Amino acid sequence: MRVLLIEDEKALSAAICKVLKSEQIVVDAAFDGEEGLDDALTGIYDAIILDVMLPKLDGFSVLRELRENGSAVPILMLTARAELEDRLRGLRGGADYYLPKPFQMEELIACLRVITRRKAETPVMALQFGDTELSESGASLINSKTGTSIKLGAKEYQLMELFMRHPRQILKREQIIEHVWGFESDAEYNSIEVYISFLRKKLAFIESSLKIRATRGIGYSLEEEVC
Repeated sequence: MRVLLIEDEKALSAAICKVLKSEQIVVDAAFDGEEGLDDALTGIYDAIILDVMLPKLDGFSVLRELRENGSAVPILMLTARAELEDRLRGLRGGADYYLPKPFQMEELIACLRVITRRKAETPVMALQFGDTELSESGASLINSKTGTSIKLGAKEYQLMELFMRHPRQILKREQIIEHVWGFESDAEYNSIEVYISFLRKKLAFIESSLKIRATRGIGYSLEEEVC
């Protein structure tokens, strides 16, 4: 699980990050609303922990921007403002849970697992482009015409999902690293090339019409070859 924590109290942020990492959760921290919104819009997170009282852009505004941009990521809001109206405002705005400060770390972890489990239980439509379908339930690529399929590894699936959500769009190598390996990753560009090679072979195996094209010095795009 990868979580974005948007909290301007640095001591609290550090404490939450420490607990999340002890639970084997990958976490990135942002310290103001503008930075947090930019990070959240990358779409690489499984959940967001969002404080209400933030500099530059408050938590309610971050929440509104995310939902208006179509993000369905589970959001757990934190605040010292425990009034009913504030809680209702957050929930009406699309937050999944509202946790008032102070709180116990065990409660935070429990809430986080509940909201991410809800998302996992929600049926997700398979992504399709051309004659090829990416199935989340089977983590596989399927030729929709022949029914031929092949399983994908975790990184292969994340990479293919990114391409399928942005067909015909050149994705920069930096974007790919952020989405698949995370902001603080030390993954190198040759790691991308290795996984691109894996995907190309698997697309060829199912006789897909899709090809991953390289644009020299920029990145890669998913294209459809029409006979």
